[in-house]
Amino acid sequence: MFTPINVSINIYINKKKADVYINKGDIRCLLKQRYYDFDDIVIREIIGKKLNARTRKDLDDVAEKTGVLLRSCRRQFDNVKRVFKQVDELPGSVIANIQGNFLLQSILAKKYAAIVFIINNRFETSKRKLNYLTFEDFSVCALLMMTTWTSASSLLSSGISHGPEGVDDSDLDRDFLIELRDFKLLLDREKEHRNATLSHLRGKIPDRMCSEVETNFKVYSRAIINIGVSLNNSRDLRDFFVDTVEKIIDPCRQSRWKGSELEIFLQVYTDAGSALDFMTNNHSLQSTWERYMNTMRVCICQLYHS
Repeated sequence: MFTPINVSINIYINKKKADVYINKGDIRCLLKQRYYDFDDIVIREIIGKKLNARTRKDLDDVAEKTGVLLRSCRRQFDNVKRVFKQVDELPGSVIANIQGNFLLQSILAKKYAAIVFIINNRFETSKRKLNYLTFEDFSVCALLMMTTWTSASSLLSSGISHGPEGVDDSDLDRDFLIELRDFKLLLDREKEHRNATLSHLRGKIPDRMCSEVETNFKVYSRAIINIGVSLNNSRDLRDFFVDTVEKIIDPCRQSRWKGSELEIFLQVYTDAGSALDFMTNNHSLQSTWERYMNTMRVCICQLYHS
């Protein structure tokens, strides 16, 4: 006897009329994979909204905007809601839980894990300032945060492994977020940090951009540091993408950075901060700085569309 979801899966696949031969043992996996696949442009419209009846009712607007059939938008919305409800409260790896419960392949499971992480942490994604960003932009940042900024990542970096009943990797590491407040010490050594950055940056990017760093180092550095300092506040955490675009990406656009130049600057900036005397004498703060910046610089480069 078919359950409602199996009936829906078979209807969906029959409409595809795929003329391929598959091993009988792989049928269920293939059906699930095809049924749970989604369009990034549709999910981009969904992730910033509540997964409720009102949002589902308004999917005709999403269909019109994206050019995707309404029934497909509804299927994708229902799948996101189903996956989120199933794994949100489960302990352990979100990706592993999705694969275990829905038989999805790794690539698709990671995409759903990013969605769960974004919704779970209530990141703001719908502001007009963020309209240019794609689902991939959010997904890359979300998966990186899951890997480096969660309690699970903290345990793994300490050499402590955990199974599916272990620490949830959709919850950010609160101890880490509290430690970020100590970055205020960097503001007191801003001149030293700027000089160290410039001394290692010259010759790696054009002189024009070195002059830009020298003139506006305070703008870039304070934005990067203050975003980290404020992440322990729930509201500021939700506004992570808004603040990053407004305080970092927009000034970089105005200065006409090339993506490759920005990547070099952020790496040198990170290394220069780690090498400051008070950092080398405080290994805990140095480790927190590197943990923050190694993710932050990738997110900035991902969100920067030059």
